[in-house]
Amino acid sequence: MSAAGEEEENAADLKIGDEFLKAKCLMNCEVSLILERKYDQLQQIVFEKSLQYVKRFSRYKNPDAVRQVRELLSGYQLAEFELCVLGNLCPETVEEAIAMVPSIKSRGRVHDDEAIEKMLNDMSLIKKFE
Repeated sequence: MSAAGEEEENAADLKIGDEFLKAKCLMNCEVSLILERKYDQLQQIVFEKSLQYVKRFSRYKNPDAVRQVRELLSGYQLAEFELCVLGNLCPETVEEAIAMVPSIKSRGRVHDDEAIEKMLNDMSLIKKFE
């Protein structure tokens, strides 16, 4: 007995406390099965949420249009980041495009306002005829 009058716990004598004696215990293999099932469920949820998000905010739905936009923007020697921002946000004016991707006016490339406007018009045409 301890000083408080309680019996000391002793696993050898199965003196582990009522809360442990009554508790449902799981073997490691059981925990593994439970966690794997939960992991698969969580992965599926993350996948579905990600898919819903990108579908909701995709400007182009038709696979041919998606390919055309990438080809169009690739012709302007854009960095991948610039290409994706413009393809995702589809700015309508030169000012919007420069505000979203200021680097299209710098980095030593020849992207004057007319070239940017042509690029935006071509993107708009792809969307229109999608």
